[in-house]
Amino acid sequence: MSEKPDLTVYYDGSCPICGWEIDLYAKMRGAERIHWFDITREDTAALGPGLDLPTATGKFHVRDATGTLVSGGKAFVEIWSRLPALNWAAKLGRTRAGVWILERFYRIFLRILPRLRRVMGDRKR
Repeated sequence: MSEKPDLTVYYDGSCPICGWEIDLYAKMRGAERIHWFDITREDTAALGPGLDLPTATGKFHVRDATGTLVSGGKAFVEIWSRLPALNWAAKLGRTRAGVWILERFYRIFLRILPRLRRVMGDRKR
């Protein structure tokens, strides 16, 4: 990427669900302005301030161009806001109800993710 990205997305490329979702986003218009940082393949020293490997593997994070780190459901809203096809979802995700729903669903997802990964099989690191 020649110019500074609008957003850096930190994801676990060994997770089949995470990888599938990132692959989907990365094909969309607007994705060229996003740096997709696979924490299993890139130098984790480049994670930047406020983010280490255990934290990055425990919860989904993004960092905007100003350096602000966002996690959980709000991180998805940041991605959606940069992808024109998903701008509608970003608008909903920024409402009071949207924030509440996204955070609840994300917490539930984190609890079941280990079981889903076992069923689907982790990608090789």
